[in-house]
Amino acid sequence: MALGYLYKTDETPISSIAMSRRFLVVPSLVLVFSLFAVSCSESSDPESLSGVAAQIYAGECAEQSGNEVVIYSGRTENLIEPVLDAFACETGVPVAVRWGASTDLALLVEADGDRTEADVFLSRSPGPVGFLESRDLLGEIDSDVLDLVSPENRSGSNTWVGFSGRKRVLVYNVDQLETGELPASVFELTDEKWRGKVGIPATNGSFVDWFTVFRDVHGDDVATEWLDDMVANDADLYSNNRSIVEAAGRGEIDVGLVNHYYNYQEVAAAGETHRALNHDFADDDIGSLLIITAATVLKSTDAPDEAAQLLRYLLSAPVQQYFTDETFEYPLAAGVEANSTLPPLTALEIGSVDFDALGGGFATTNDIIEASGILDS
Repeated sequence: MALGYLYKTDETPISSIAMSRRFLVVPSLVLVFSLFAVSCSESSDPESLSGVAAQIYAGECAEQSGNEVVIYSGRTENLIEPVLDAFACETGVPVAVRWGASTDLALLVEADGDRTEADVFLSRSPGPVGFLESRDLLGEIDSDVLDLVSPENRSGSNTWVGFSGRKRVLVYNVDQLETGELPASVFELTDEKWRGKVGIPATNGSFVDWFTVFRDVHGDDVATEWLDDMVANDADLYSNNRSIVEAAGRGEIDVGLVNHYYNYQEVAAAGETHRALNHDFADDDIGSLLIITAATVLKSTDAPDEAAQLLRYLLSAPVQQYFTDETFEYPLAAGVEANSTLPPLTALEIGSVDFDALGGGFATTNDIIEASGILDS
């Protein structure tokens, strides 16, 4: 399967932490199969955790036992590492992590097939997981794990479970726009009023996820026309959500399409000096989609019990609280309420999109994005 472009992954050397080894994913998918770099180091087991991980589990670390769980994580290291540290410390189950873009890692699992070293796959959305399911590479998740979330946040075929939510929003500069000037729909951004004023992270994984759902909901013709019209309206290309949030804060652009939590993080760090806020499109607009992060277990795992234990841990109250308080994502389990700064979820955001149907759609999405010319802007 040919992709129109490749995702860039973190090239920073990875240090060892408690009961954990780290693997480094190289930035080009072409190199993943031939020059997959491995970085391993060991450190003495600590008696307890420190930093953010200690907010999840503050007790003493258990003695190591059981099979090691190898995790392929499409969620970034800075977001998910504290959770995996806490899991390893609290349970004593050793873990090893390979970091990378979800789509790249899914393609690597497909290439390796039953020989994959992965036990658990953590994806930024169910789409790459659906791709692996279409290749018959996923195992079934225990019902007691699936039942920890509502039906709309888990697979109908028992192959994945959601563990946090990221809403799509429009970030805007508060000095350049009044709330009454903001659009009710993402379709309004093709109007002349927004010429040269909109930032799009077209090479970013979350935008690809969202545009794949856009295609599923509205059809390829409508989705393609919208993106072509955005390009014709001089939309600006940015590499990721955070760069758009920063650009909106500087007034470099008026608005940009992003995941909700990046601006909350920026406001928490910079306060009123950051001059951007989030705007929600109408509840029934595709621009208000909630994208679910997904966890699954590979059919070929040699550590099914430990893998299931990790999935339960992701859905535990301390971890769900971490996601909403530290990263400002929406919790999906354990009765944990979303951080009070987050608006409630409604309409299109919950239960109205069949994520299981999206696994094979990424190649077409990438082709449409590349053909639009946005990557040349």
